[in-house]
Amino acid sequence: MKYLIVGLGNPGSEYQFTRHNIGFEILDALAGASNISFSPDRYGDLATLKHKGRTLILLKPSTFMNLSGKAVRYWMTKEKVPAENVLIVTDDLALPFGTIRLRAKGSDGGHNGLKSIQELINTTKYPRLRFGIGSLFNKGNQVNYVLGKWNEDESNALGERMDRASKAILAFSTVGTSRAMNEFNNT
Repeated sequence: MKYLIVGLGNPGSEYQFTRHNIGFEILDALAGASNISFSPDRYGDLATLKHKGRTLILLKPSTFMNLSGKAVRYWMTKEKVPAENVLIVTDDLALPFGTIRLRAKGSDGGHNGLKSIQELINTTKYPRLRFGIGSLFNKGNQVNYVLGKWNEDESNALGERMDRASKAILAFSTVGTSRAMNEFNNT
């Protein structure tokens, strides 16, 4: 079975290690733990992970967050991956820092990356793994917060939380969305 795992983020060093790029960071952690590396390809950086008879195509789009759908649609079509086997890994302001929520479908929740994906693949029925970044910012300061670097406490806890998210991705591909949700959504 083939899966497309897409970590959302923005390309470029100025966005590296920002809250909005947690999708990239989680895929980097998963690739590092699996001793594989990313290579530049069309619309993003790609790595292929073999896990328990499954093929996981890891994608970090180079299209910028607001145009993520272009990369997702291209690789879904090229690799013939159905929407139910696509997992989008993204940040979420509505969840406390480090909280993981796996869902089989849903709205874009105001997230421009998800909005782009839904417009271009023409469905809301695709799994997503949301990683909580919290909402500790003053009114009107959301953009600076989302594009800001992790604070010291967050940085100290990030490794363990990204490891947990990586395990949720692997579970999604092996035991399915429902069982993975039961195991990881309340931790």
